[in-house]
Amino acid sequence: MAKTVNKKFKIKKGDEVQIIAGDDKGKTGTVKMVLTKQDAVIVEGCKLAKKAVKPSEENKDGGFEDKEMPIHISNVKKVEA
Repeated sequence: MAKTVNKKFKIKKGDEVQIIAGDDKGKTGTVKMVLTKQDAVIVEGCKLAKKAVKPSEENKDGGFEDKEMPIHISNVKKVEA
């Protein structure tokens, strides 16, 4: 039987955080999503990656799209207002 773990983080959706490690070190942004299973957060405007997009009805041409990728929770700190 799988054991469920209730993880609690001090960082919540909507908090202002600063990146303290990685390529985006020093940038600040707002938390869009907290991923508890991955111990990660998605910060608005940080850690952007180009992803290929197939043509669809909304996007006839396809092409590339900038997507925000998860950042491990240990690499961000809450900014006190």
